[in-house]
Amino acid sequence: MNAAVLRARPRLFPGFGLTLGFTTLYMSLLVLLPLAALVARASGLGWDGLVQVLRDPRVWASLRLSFGASLIAAGVNGIFGLLLAWCLARYRFPGRRLVDAAVDLPFALPTAVSGIALTAVYAPTGWIGRFLDPLGIRVAFTPLGVILALVFVGLPFVVRAVEPALRDLGKEMEEAAESLGAGRWQTFVRVILPAVGPAVMTGSILAFARALGEYGSIVFISGNLPMRTEIAPVLIMAKLEQFDYAGAAAMAVVMLACSLFMLLAVRTLERRLAGPQAREE
Repeated sequence: MNAAVLRARPRLFPGFGLTLGFTTLYMSLLVLLPLAALVARASGLGWDGLVQVLRDPRVWASLRLSFGASLIAAGVNGIFGLLLAWCLARYRFPGRRLVDAAVDLPFALPTAVSGIALTAVYAPTGWIGRFLDPLGIRVAFTPLGVILALVFVGLPFVVRAVEPALRDLGKEMEEAAESLGAGRWQTFVRVILPAVGPAVMTGSILAFARALGEYGSIVFISGNLPMRTEIAPVLIMAKLEQFDYAGAAAMAVVMLACSLFMLLAVRTLERRLAGPQAREE
């Protein structure tokens, strides 16, 4: 088929130029311009002003808690999300459809409802908290409660990213590895994990990004105690209520820069795990 015939064939979708222009306009209006406005707002403080904002112990404590809790929650979700996705993809058991639907509850529930529910369960007088409190384990109004809330909202991202990868993998490769004498652990490490590793990484990235910006589900269970359980989004809201727009923008820019760096680093690692074919794309 020559080039003239290819050019004469009708196309169902618009060409590259139109789609690229629409994509650029869309990204500019909804992503690039708001981020540029945020950076411009923070630049009004100058470098010295930005450093002064970050030197505030309250600001530093909130940023440390937000990033630390988000990383821990993403790691926990990566492990338990893989296990839950494995059960849903590999086994048939009573109540499986109910469990599958319950995984998506954090997507459907308003974040404030999630926070109230977690607080009702894990507060010192809650259903589970009343048994943990005599043991000296405090969940609500502690950093542990923040991590628990972030695990709750981030788990579906990992499960929904890993489950299709496990279904596509099938059982043939596992059976082939077992027929060649590989044990269950060897099969998991050398066959299953390399195949679903990129999906686990993708789900963990999404869970981390969601956790970093989470607000509603944490407000209630954390107690918002300065220097202890106050996360960065809550402090940013407090600064906005005090009309400290430049300080709020400065914190937001720092979160944006750190998040972008971490996401790029993890994406690079994900591409390396995916193999040479993904690196060529």
